[in-house]
Amino acid sequence: MLEAIDSSTDVKSVPAEALPVLAEELREAIVAAVAQVGGHLGSNLGVVELTIALHRVFDTPRDLLVWDTGHQAYVHKMLTGRRDQFDTLRRAGGLSGYPSREESPQDLIENSHASTALSWTAGMSRAQRTLAEQDRRRFVAIVGDGALTGGMAYEALNNIGHHQLPAIIVLNDNGRSYAETVSRLSERVADLRTDPRYRSLRGHIDRALARLPFVERLTDAGVEAIKSAISEAPALQSFVEALGIRYLGPYDGHDMPKLELALSHAARLNTPVLVHVLTQKGKGYAPAETDPEQKLHDTSAFDVATGPGGKGGARPRRWTTAFSETLLELAEERPELVAITAAMPGSTGLLPLATREPDQVLDVGIAEQHAVTCAAGLSYAGKLPIVAVYSTFFSRAFDQANLDVALHDEHVVFVLDRAGITGDDGPSHHGILDLSLGLRIAGMTVLTPSCEEDLTALLRTAVELRGPVLVRFAKGAVIPGADVGRPEDDEVAGLEARRVREGADVCVLAVGDRVAAAREAADLLAEAGIEAQLWDVRSVRPADARMLAAAAEAPLVVTVENGVVGGGAGSELADRIVELAGVRHAPPVLRLGVPSTFLPHGKPDRILAELGLDAAGIAAATRKALADER
Repeated sequence: MLEAIDSSTDVKSVPAEALPVLAEELREAIVAAVAQVGGHLGSNLGVVELTIALHRVFDTPRDLLVWDTGHQAYVHKMLTGRRDQFDTLRRAGGLSGYPSREESPQDLIENSHASTALSWTAGMSRAQRTLAEQDRRRFVAIVGDGALTGGMAYEALNNIGHHQLPAIIVLNDNGRSYAETVSRLSERVADLRTDPRYRSLRGHIDRALARLPFVERLTDAGVEAIKSAISEAPALQSFVEALGIRYLGPYDGHDMPKLELALSHAARLNTPVLVHVLTQKGKGYAPAETDPEQKLHDTSAFDVATGPGGKGGARPRRWTTAFSETLLELAEERPELVAITAAMPGSTGLLPLATREPDQVLDVGIAEQHAVTCAAGLSYAGKLPIVAVYSTFFSRAFDQANLDVALHDEHVVFVLDRAGITGDDGPSHHGILDLSLGLRIAGMTVLTPSCEEDLTALLRTAVELRGPVLVRFAKGAVIPGADVGRPEDDEVAGLEARRVREGADVCVLAVGDRVAAAREAADLLAEAGIEAQLWDVRSVRPADARMLAAAAEAPLVVTVENGVVGGGAGSELADRIVELAGVRHAPPVLRLGVPSTFLPHGKPDRILAELGLDAAGIAAATRKALADER
């Protein structure tokens, strides 16, 4: 059945009695695709019936569906002409893991950073006020996976209700984001979902309405409206309607006939309306349904029969694991330590600490801005806050890091995972801005470990410092010290740089995970008769004076970083070299890094090679620069 569907028109033509078969085929197709290439599994399995109903009720792409977060749009993609491309999901040149305008007019916004769809919908609805009725489109925001825990979503709800914008909001309430959703409102709704009295009440309402004589004259949507008015979730209803938004629900998100009735009723209203839908994340695939930590929220390839881990072989040790183990040690030594996460305790390595010492971990939901300012308050009150987020999400809280933390000189340690080119999730998830952003913040210490041993050492240094500190590390397998030339008896301490190699022809200053590649590049240069002096920077700010002095005496300086080159580590180090040597005597500096552009998804090693940030690229760029100078 799925092979015959390429548009909303095709979905509408499916007989109602055949819809369960279509839902089953969609689930099988999603599991098969994600098992091969990895991706977001649980969230998409949970929205199968909801997505079918949306495409049956609304006329897409004239009516536009806005997914928030965008990783729950796989079913939407399969129903809109991209079914045959799912074997390319998240592969270079293939389908994005998020909605993409480049792929289809059915996709509006990429929206991998949560809690933005309602603001988009508010703006688009407002813009249509000047259009004739027949020219207006309907915009449907599907908000789920914890996106309603983000402050921006609440700001948008307030404005939608105040201005009475005819937005249609579908709350996909599966009770979870990456981890269990953090929200007092969510707790009240969860209480309702699990209360047998609620389910009993709904049954009584069904039977009572069936006995009323006027019910026969009502449309099915009218009956559902009456039932919703009597039995809706009190906490959510009160909150939403206080903002001026109609509330319908809650509805079983896997009951397609009732979903269609509810959405049809919402579509006829010319006021803002929220349709509350209850779904089960991972529905239809046992390993996803029973996964207590939502490892199947975003998974690598796996064996369908056994779930993740079914394809044998041990995974390499990860940067996140190394951080997590060091954090456990630090928390035991420093009881004032509080680790903060924005709805991602597992992904950022905080779960072991949360299990052992729950009072030392604070999950604020998808609310990075609040997380950072809360950390400033914790610091002022004598705690040691460590904010653990992905590099790409740090940009959401730049203002708070700048004016709440740094301006007040609060000691907050920012631990940024997945820094640099990350790969499969595309332009929104590459962690390439954090160095440039962190270095714009006055007083921010910026630390860049190149290997596991230095991650531990620099974290221990970070907690002893004053003021704001940023520690960044890459995605994937951690680099052992031997690969960056770190001897076992290494005596480099504190914020010192490490001289990895001597050489008189060029001085290479390598940052973080690029040290290993730069070391290989130095070997390639040596084969060409060029002796490179190589430094592992470790601390970009403040930079080691010995390293700067050595660089100032070199014929050419090359900086290498896995981040945006403009305003990044290379710019910072070049400025310090000029200050030391003077404008007239400073050597030329070649800065190698990521260009200021949006990079598509693909494997990190491939993208780094294309950018000339692997060993061969670094060596080639250095040879060319030396030739140009000569």
